[in-house]
Amino acid sequence: MGLIEIENMEFYAYHGHYEEERIVGNRFLLNIKIETNTEKAELSDCIDDALNYQTVYSIIRKEMKQKSHLLENIAKRILDAIYSQFDEKIISSEIKVSKINPPMGGQIGQVSVSLKR
Repeated sequence: MGLIEIENMEFYAYHGHYEEERIVGNRFLLNIKIETNTEKAELSDCIDDALNYQTVYSIIRKEMKQKSHLLENIAKRILDAIYSQFDEKIISSEIKVSKINPPMGGQIGQVSVSLKR
C-alpha cells in the first residue's frame, strides 16, 4: 500500500457565502492524501499502473474554478470527481480545504474543512 500526498496547492478563487467573497476572491490552500495500492506501479515503473497525481491535480484545479458558497461543498466536489476518475485505485482519501485570512471580523490565519472517505 502507498500514500500519495499533494500538499500546499494554492489557488486564488471566488468561493464564499458572502457576495463580496465571490467578487473579490481569496487565497485557498488544499492538501490531499490518497491511499492506493502501489505494488503494480512499483514493479512496472509505468504511469498507467499508478494513480496519476498529475491528473489528480488537474481535477482539483478544474473544481476550484467552479464557485461554491461553502468549503464543505468544494471538498465534496473534488473527492467526487477524483473518485469518478480513479474509484478502482483508491482505498481511502482525505482532503483539507483552507481559506486564507477569511473575512470573519478578526485576524484569522485560515479556516479549514477536512473530509475523509
